[in-house]
Amino acid sequence: MSKAQAVPEQFRAGFMAELDGRTAVAQDLRQRYEALTADLGGLPALSYQQRSLVERFLWLEHWLRTEEQRLAAGADFDVGKWTQACNSAQGILAKLGLQRQARDVSLADLLRKEAGK
Repeated sequence: MSKAQAVPEQFRAGFMAELDGRTAVAQDLRQRYEALTADLGGLPALSYQQRSLVERFLWLEHWLRTEEQRLAAGADFDVGKWTQACNSAQGILAKLGLQRQARDVSLADLLRKEAGK
């Protein structure tokens, strides 16, 4: 089965794993996922609920960016849907938190850091 080339029009859990990792959109989403999970204290520190919210936020953020590009190009733009999506994205970020969280550092992490000096 071939991998998807584009983000689905409707959110589907696991959509990022279904994307062809060679595409620009998949690489961009992966970078954003890594940045967001790192800001939240690292992937191992996140609960299932947090990981689910991260994926939902990234889909919404992609949708918002796509709609904004359509607006800039003069295409039809539904300001009501855009506003609802913006409010949903803000709600997800409020649940996840806007402040960076320190990640737990293990003894092995410290030893690796020292060995790299």
